[in-house]
Amino acid sequence: MGNLINGVINKKLSRRKFLAASAAGAASLALTGCGNSLSSVGSTDVAVAEKEGKWVTAACWHNCGGRCLNKALVVDGVVVRQKTDDTHEDSPDYPQQRGCHRGRAQRFHVFGADRLKYPMKRKHWEPGGGKKELRGRDEWVRISWDEALDLVAAELKRIKEQYGNKSILGTSRLLNFYGGGLVRWGSSSSGAWGVVQECMTGFFSWKANDRLDWRNAKLIVLWGANPARSSLGNPTYNLLQAKKAGAKFIIVDPLVSPTVRLLADKHIPCRPGTDTALLLGMAYHMIENNLHDQEFLDRCTVGFDADHMPEGADPKENFKDYVLGTYDGVPKTPEWASEICGAAPQLIREFATEIATTKPMIFTSSFAPARTYRGQQFCQAFLTVGWMTGNVGKPGAGVWTMNYAPGQSYGGKTLVRSGSNGLPPAVNPLFPDATYGPYDGYRWANPTNPDAHGMAYCETYDAILKGEYTGTNGRGKVPCDIRLIWLVRDGYGYNFLNQSSDINKGIEAFRKVDFVVTNDIVLSTISKYADIVLPATTEWEKEGKIYQGNPEAIFIAEKVVEPLYEAKTEEWIDRELAKRLGLNPDEIYPISPKQQFFNSLAGAQVIAEDGENYEPLVTITPQDIQEWNVQGEPQQGKIALKDLLEQGVYQVPRSPKDNLTVVQGEDFVRDPEANPLSTKSGKLEIHCQALSDKIALYGLTTVPPIAKYEPPLDGYEATFEDWESKKKGKYPFQLITIHYGRRSHSTYDNVPQLREAYPQEFMMNTRDAEALGLKEGDTVLIESAYGKCIRLLSLSETLMPGVVTLGEGAWVELDEETGIDKAGATNILCGARLSGQGEEPWNTTIVRVEKYDGEPLIPDAQWKQRIIF
Repeated sequence: MGNLINGVINKKLSRRKFLAASAAGAASLALTGCGNSLSSVGSTDVAVAEKEGKWVTAACWHNCGGRCLNKALVVDGVVVRQKTDDTHEDSPDYPQQRGCHRGRAQRFHVFGADRLKYPMKRKHWEPGGGKKELRGRDEWVRISWDEALDLVAAELKRIKEQYGNKSILGTSRLLNFYGGGLVRWGSSSSGAWGVVQECMTGFFSWKANDRLDWRNAKLIVLWGANPARSSLGNPTYNLLQAKKAGAKFIIVDPLVSPTVRLLADKHIPCRPGTDTALLLGMAYHMIENNLHDQEFLDRCTVGFDADHMPEGADPKENFKDYVLGTYDGVPKTPEWASEICGAAPQLIREFATEIATTKPMIFTSSFAPARTYRGQQFCQAFLTVGWMTGNVGKPGAGVWTMNYAPGQSYGGKTLVRSGSNGLPPAVNPLFPDATYGPYDGYRWANPTNPDAHGMAYCETYDAILKGEYTGTNGRGKVPCDIRLIWLVRDGYGYNFLNQSSDINKGIEAFRKVDFVVTNDIVLSTISKYADIVLPATTEWEKEGKIYQGNPEAIFIAEKVVEPLYEAKTEEWIDRELAKRLGLNPDEIYPISPKQQFFNSLAGAQVIAEDGENYEPLVTITPQDIQEWNVQGEPQQGKIALKDLLEQGVYQVPRSPKDNLTVVQGEDFVRDPEANPLSTKSGKLEIHCQALSDKIALYGLTTVPPIAKYEPPLDGYEATFEDWESKKKGKYPFQLITIHYGRRSHSTYDNVPQLREAYPQEFMMNTRDAEALGLKEGDTVLIESAYGKCIRLLSLSETLMPGVVTLGEGAWVELDEETGIDKAGATNILCGARLSGQGEEPWNTTIVRVEKYDGEPLIPDAQWKQRIIF
């Protein structure tokens, strides 16, 4: 590969020759690991390359939420090197926005040998499905773009005319203009938090204090959070500054994670899905010892005790009496909690005392504990116990959920933001609540809408196989006849077959419909099981866009290279299909991609000096408008357009003395009557009938109006055949599906260099393994009630006994004869169970483990890539 780079620098290779050569080189890397790569460029070569080439700001587009600065050195249309933020000196107050190992591996993703190069169809597909049972294992046939577009348009038209738009599952701008389709709705990343935040807090606890204020905390509790792995970029660095300023960290987690090792002064072990029990045991100790902040609870909350219930509620339903066991006869003591959650009673008491008596304290949770069956109970308990401490609305204090990766350690105002691209929304007639976007029905919050047609994520496959799904708002079972799965859209693949629960059932469902079509950059799981796959461009091959990162920065992504091979953008595909469907492409896309990019730049805003209002970010001249050949008006901003594009990032400098610091809820806590929340009572609702009522409208499970512990389906109690005697059952281990360094969800699972660095090991406690006669490096069979996979075993004392882990997102490699997945795809093991507002209950999954008696696995880095043509 080093010779390839030198050839580019010395003008000896054309772009076409480079692509051919790099494909061959990458194919060999798939077998040998990453001992040689495009990064093997000497300092002299780099200096020459920088002189001959150009640094271009490149999108770091995958769904980690970090949105760091990523720059590519382009020489003759080839990316020869990457770098990250060097636009200013690094400091804790004004940190660089540095990319992680995944972002730095992006060129191997874009230029990999396994890029899809041409349109293709299954050999045995024909209109109506052909041999559907061969999906996922059929041969691929290269076809022209004209043939592919004609086939896709004809099949879409046939299915719409014969069965109607409700026979189509999916959405896109084109499809929404063509009558729409059924939508999958629910909650994945944030678990059960959405409706809880809406009803109990009026979204009050989605927000947090400004990151500089975190340094004022004396204690920070991270519940189920591992930002050192799941939130790369600056979150962990920001938390480290709070620690250096004197904050003590307590972290609750079933394993000793990298974040625990870096930050924790105390680690609280807690079994998956039992966090509610731990919180109730803490509440009991606080109540019994009068450690709770009664004055705050009386003024700012409803439902804690019988004297402060919301209007119309039964006084016996108060939280305090439930914890004390006044009416159910079961005091939720630390001993009661310990039997369930695994933390020692004395540790629970010490933990409760510490959070109750340390002021100011930040009490914050990740989403992971809420990605459980009936996960609302954890959210209710977490908020309630946090509020009992009174650490709300004060400097260095707060109770909240860390909102996605960039929000972990950030809060306060958005200081700089992108403008709109000007493209009008494309409303789905069959699901008007969710205009087309990357997540469609994600965290859908309007279950009373009779015009919203679709099903929960975890009911998608049953809807296809059984011809019905659960209607919201008491509609009962709604009949359906899904014939087409449509995944031609921004995001090139939307890999839900791999990323939603119960892959085995998903494959069965995919093999039932008439037609599956995707656009993709590689043969991901969902495209592997499609009929026609259209090669898509990556973000590096598109016109450009702005990415919003943390609240202090935006990132400008430009086109890095021209589209590779025959790859096309989703807009080009939509426009070509529109012509074949009798639609006007200019109505679907009335604004060109370049105009969209320009609009987002021209409309970008930055916080003004008063710390309250916003002003234009970008200075635009008449010459800029002429050079871009777009419509626009000149304006004065903080930075020239050319400078912003060259810099690639705009970050608002911070200092502890600036006027940008926000303390969340300060006005409300000072005077809750004058500054009410948007909850029914205007206060924080410990007893929340609105939550109970709204969850019932989804028709999946129910939740009481206060936090109560109910053993979840496939939770800790289900690992026992007999709970009283503690006799273990068929599936004795609890699986947690962690975010893994190799991937961002499923993105990058194909990159050989990352496959070598992160081998997708299955981890279990050393003592558990010894009891089963297993040793480090064994190939083990992991089985649940829903499926089975094999992996290489890694042993550690960092996990609680009885808990096992596997990284989510591996691309399933199913052996059709044995039904065993070789890749360790966690959704082979996680069942599709209906819960709450449609959250995926991944972290309540139980399995058994044994030594595999077949051929041992070879390391993933040595597997052949999915190279087609």
